Amino acid sequence: MDFSLNEIQAMLADSVDKFIQNEYDFDTRQAYAESDKGFSADVWKTFAELGWTAVPFAEDDGGLAGGPADIMVLMQQLARGLVVEPYLANVILAGGILRRAANAEQKERWLQPMISGEFQASLAFTEPQARYRLASIATSATRDGEEWVLDGCKGLVPNGGTADLLIVPARTSGDIDDEQGISLFAVSTDSDGLTRNAYATIDGGRAAEVTLNNVRVADDALLGEVDNGFPVLDATIDEATLAVCAEAVGIMQVLKDKTVEYSKDRSQFGVPIGSFQELQHRMVDMLMACEQAQSLLLWAVMANASGAEDRKRAVSSIKYLVSTAGRVLGEDAIQIHGGMGVTWELDVAHYFKRLTAICAMFGDADWHLDKLASASR
Repeated sequence: MDFSLNEIQAMLADSVDKFIQNEYDFDTRQAYAESDKGFSADVWKTFAELGWTAVPFAEDDGGLAGGPADIMVLMQQLARGLVVEPYLANVILAGGILRRAANAEQKERWLQPMISGEFQASLAFTEPQARYRLASIATSATRDGEEWVLDGCKGLVPNGGTADLLIVPARTSGDIDDEQGISLFAVSTDSDGLTRNAYATIDGGRAAEVTLNNVRVADDALLGEVDNGFPVLDATIDEATLAVCAEAVGIMQVLKDKTVEYSKDRSQFGVPIGSFQELQHRMVDMLMACEQAQSLLLWAVMANASGAEDRKRAVSSIKYLVSTAGRVLGEDAIQIHGGMGVTWELDVAHYFKRLTAICAMFGDADWHLDKLASASR
């Protein structure tokens, strides 16, 4: 089987790589992360001009009709620069819902401006009681004439403090954990009754807690069918899980490369520390973890691209691996770098922070291991 990139994917990888090398060094990234927004609006516009924000969307919607493999290539390359611009929040999460559920008028109103870089959006799907249970939604939506009234709380909304639009899953019928009875709404962040508490996250990104108190939206804010939003939400989160796993694999490769290079330059007892057998063994383990993760990622990408029956098992498998072997690899990278490995000034520490955050996103290792065990019964 041929795992090489096609011409378009190679061009995409090359364009991101050149951008990271020439315009997005570590100090620049830190400056963007510490700014008021937590990212650069100019860089985000550049993403749009280069076509990166259009990758997964249909040509009729102004996109490039890319698939899971194209997103994998893009996310692995963005990982090398530890990019803080909200690609996941906008393109993968909010964009994933809009391209699956929005009608033509809604896409023209929200999706196309987002693709062009003029609009910020996010998906507010996490709730305090849920703990990775995607269907656990207490936020309610009640019809009142030609409007819907939304009440509830959403936590850890990526890009929630900057977004112009939030996609809000809300319960329109059923019990709190039922998959049936969930509907999706597009809510402007300047709506009366909507409040946001934004904060910085451990990995240099931004998120927000969102409260909806009698927030009224028009009937045309409903995305897709009433009570039938869970399949759209589920497919989007699977795609997002795969995207952050691709990012994690990219980070693992960077940490491995930087650790090997450091071991050649750092001397102890008059010799490079890379000559010590114990450290050589660890770096071989890091290489093996990277190769295994890349192989499993390719399987998951192909399974999702083809709609294979085992695609969910593939997603859980790669998420489990990057959350376990990836974390061990990161810890080894930090330890081999010594005390400086945890300093704010060294990029290795920030790669590890991002990898740690990814381990907890969309289900941790234990959560996905339980899913794999349940699927095999």
